[in-house]
Amino acid sequence: MTDAGFAAETERYRRELLAHCYRLVGSVHDAEDLVQETYLRAWRSYGNFEGRSSLRSWLYKIATNVCLTALQPRRIRVLPSGLSGPYDGPARPPSPIAPGEVSWLDPLPDKLITAADDDPAAVTVQRESLRLALIASLQHLPPRQRAILILREVLAFSAAETAEILDTTTVAVKSGLQRARARLDEVDPDAEELLEPTDVRARALLDGYIAAFERSDARLLEQVLRADATLEATPFREWQAGRANCIRMLDEYVLGEPGDWRMLPTVANGQPAAAVYRRDATGVLRPDGAVVLAATATGITRVVKFHDPALTATFGLA
Repeated sequence: MTDAGFAAETERYRRELLAHCYRLVGSVHDAEDLVQETYLRAWRSYGNFEGRSSLRSWLYKIATNVCLTALQPRRIRVLPSGLSGPYDGPARPPSPIAPGEVSWLDPLPDKLITAADDDPAAVTVQRESLRLALIASLQHLPPRQRAILILREVLAFSAAETAEILDTTTVAVKSGLQRARARLDEVDPDAEELLEPTDVRARALLDGYIAAFERSDARLLEQVLRADATLEATPFREWQAGRANCIRMLDEYVLGEPGDWRMLPTVANGQPAAAVYRRDATGVLRPDGAVVLAATATGITRVVKFHDPALTATFGLA
């Protein structure tokens, strides 16, 4: 088959395979590399594809096994809240963790996996399966349990199809799914009901959060953060729980002066988000990273900031 013929048959699955690989590995950069590896392997073996399964499930089998192989030598990706409880000591700047000591989860821009003509109902379901809290929770599952849960409950493959993809038995799939569900209930027992990022209330909360930073106005944070809000940022160990603690830390060590920050609204992990820029000592705005908000009908319940200047390019906002 020609390159053009192979692309015509398989390219329509690229976005969903990227989402699948991201769910498994927790890194958009790693997921992009793994999708590339998936297509390379698929191209090499396409001549042996005999149609015993659908083309989609065949590609998922390749992608899943590529990811499982990549995960074998790697540590799980986490957020600061996955390392310890919230910080409750005296006020102080957060302390960064040395590079390489921890593998951090990173956000997934929605634009990489959704298209303007996608079915809105399907987009909503996909967003739910990519929420940042869920992705963080999935990292606590052993890789094969993670794969079983995603294949069965997110992608709706049957037990038999999942067994075929993973080269195992339906009994093993059913057992693995049961254990995965039980473990997820332990690490994320109270999943929050989040607003869709297109909801006007979610956009109002994002706009309020952005305004608080760009104006250096902690009072605006009081209007958008819920009383039980949490705040965490990579690559820092400490994280805050409770609106008062979050605002105290931001006001004393982060907000700075009006104009120090610029944020451009976007969407990541099915949640309102922003690409973040900070003014340096010379007065120039420089890429600083991205922030993802968990927006509910009663306010923002979780803020996760990713200190990685390269993320602004990932979001297409560099």
